[in-house]
Amino acid sequence: MFNLMLYVVTVLIWGTTWLAIKWQLGVVPVPVSIAWRFLLASLVLMLVLMLRREWRLPPKAAMPFVLAQGVALFCLNFLCFYHAEQTVPSGLVAVIFSLAPILNTINGKLFLKRDMQPSVLVGAVVGLAGIVCLFLPEWRHWQAGMGQGVLVAALGTICFSSGNLLSSRMQGMGLTPLFTNAWAMLVGATILTVGSLLAGLSFEPEWTPRYLSALVYLAIPGSVIGFTAYLMLVGRIGPDRAAYCTLLFPVVALVASSLFEQYQWTGWTVLGLLLVVAGNLIGLVNARRALWALLTGRQFQPG
Repeated sequence: MFNLMLYVVTVLIWGTTWLAIKWQLGVVPVPVSIAWRFLLASLVLMLVLMLRREWRLPPKAAMPFVLAQGVALFCLNFLCFYHAEQTVPSGLVAVIFSLAPILNTINGKLFLKRDMQPSVLVGAVVGLAGIVCLFLPEWRHWQAGMGQGVLVAALGTICFSSGNLLSSRMQGMGLTPLFTNAWAMLVGATILTVGSLLAGLSFEPEWTPRYLSALVYLAIPGSVIGFTAYLMLVGRIGPDRAAYCTLLFPVVALVASSLFEQYQWTGWTVLGLLLVVAGNLIGLVNARRALWALLTGRQFQPG
């Protein structure tokens, strides 16, 4: 039951953060917005660690993984998604992100030597076909840079998947997501801050209710709560099975996009969404048993 709670929290929060990201675009440079987000989130997490008397420096053995996670998950990942949303509707960016389960399985094979079934490749093809269907209606309104936005969103998904594996590795070392997120977010925020200062970017936020509310939402629910819940799920049932959350992100994100961005649903949209979900279900190894473990809270045993 606790796994199910983590699942629901992650889906509801991350399914709506795509729209909040859209609301931050415009006045403030992208790296600065992301830096503010993770500076605030890391400070909150550090305070929580202090209150729990768990604050300490990362162990030397874990430091390379913390640094790598900061770069992949809390720097490059969000640079890609923020830039992608400048030309691509937020709901469609979320759909591209939903291919994370398949990437997690492939990366698990490449870097952690985990078994990978041929169904993963079949699922990838079905999922990509779904994305093509989703973008077919957009051809009529295709804007300059939209194709680049799609590729950048795909690169961001790869970075997200890499961060998942790094978190799984550190949880295997006995480190909690609360602890590793606090330091990895600080790493990401520091890199973005230094880079922005060297580039001469202004750090003044946009003093509007829309921007500031989006910043707080992305920093606290989106980063502190969302990443902690999701990476706890990664530690409990593994990165490829935890990525079931991404199956529902597109639904929540596309509904939000249709409400606030005038995104129009079509038959192609519904077909594409179904294919993306089907592709992930096909591609996930031991899908039925993993989903049962998620819903019941039992320990998943791959077989």
